[in-house]
Amino acid sequence: MRDDKKLINLLKTAAGQIEGIEKMLVEKKYCIDISNQIMACQAILGKVNREVLKAHLYGCVNDAAGEAKEEKLNELAALFDKVVK
Repeated sequence: MRDDKKLINLLKTAAGQIEGIEKMLVEKKYCIDISNQIMACQAILGKVNREVLKAHLYGCVNDAAGEAKEEKLNELAALFDKVVK
């Protein structure tokens, strides 16, 4: 089950970071500092994406598969962690 409240809070954090990045660009801040903030924002979005995909896997896919094995679902979830960073 997806924790939408948690995901919305993460997205709000990412939105705040994007606003901060924009301000840093306007203020001509150091490029490395800007890049670090961009990577931090990307990490948050990646986390949100992983959680959404896992919710789909354990919810929608599991329901559709009927007799899907938990072990196989866990393997796929681990794969999502590796692929979606």
